[in-house]
Amino acid sequence: MLKLIQMKEKNAIERYIHDMLEDNGALLFSVIDPVDYKTKGDAIKTAKMVMESGADIIVIGGSIGAQGELLDDVTLGIKEATHKPVVLFPGNIATITRHADAIYFMSLLNARNPYWITQAQMLSAPLIKSLGIEPLPVGYIVVHPGGTVGWVGDANFVPREKPHIAASLALAGQFLGNRFIITDTGSNPKLQNSGPVPLEMVRQVRMTINVPYIVAGGVTTTDQLKNIYKSGADIVQVGTAFQDSWNASKKARAFARVKAAAGLEKKKKG
Repeated sequence: MLKLIQMKEKNAIERYIHDMLEDNGALLFSVIDPVDYKTKGDAIKTAKMVMESGADIIVIGGSIGAQGELLDDVTLGIKEATHKPVVLFPGNIATITRHADAIYFMSLLNARNPYWITQAQMLSAPLIKSLGIEPLPVGYIVVHPGGTVGWVGDANFVPREKPHIAASLALAGQFLGNRFIITDTGSNPKLQNSGPVPLEMVRQVRMTINVPYIVAGGVTTTDQLKNIYKSGADIVQVGTAFQDSWNASKKARAFARVKAAAGLEKKKKG
């Protein structure tokens, strides 16, 4: 599996994700936003601890400022510190570095501004191709309250009490060719006071689509993580919980245990 990544074969990271889901039933991604750390070294250290403690992929990016030399140095440092895949989570067309293995090639499905649906993608596609970064076609859905990403992306937030809207958007994204779907409530759950994506929304999205489903935003406890997996998420993406933890390794190990148990349960059910 890792040989495929090192060789940069076509769709290596996408195959890695599918193979890991088939083998383990559930995955845990860790988000590193370099802007949120005091130093580049702190971001790299946290990523290394989390990966060694059971995360499957490091996702790097942020809505504002994760670009240029900062992005290059942190991505390269993480690549040197771990053998697992490093994927970009772009906030705009500048969130690109040649040091990453892959990039979420995202369309913000509930954006009001068409720039975030197709124009940013058009502007960045030639560079992504020239650098040899693997694009992962992702349909991205922002759920209320949306955080910074919702404001920057001019999203028409999916109401938390309307899970059928999220499910319909997800299905439209799949029909449009996206091979992954993400629902995200945005970062900084301490300011949101609303928690992660509602469980009924997770259930309805999962029942509606048949591509890998990633749930992101606001997951800070093992109970939340367990319930989101149980409701149907294939992958849960966690950032602030590890960043804010005084012991990222301890928290990541606890989250990894929940992931492993959820995966086994999912495989038992077939």
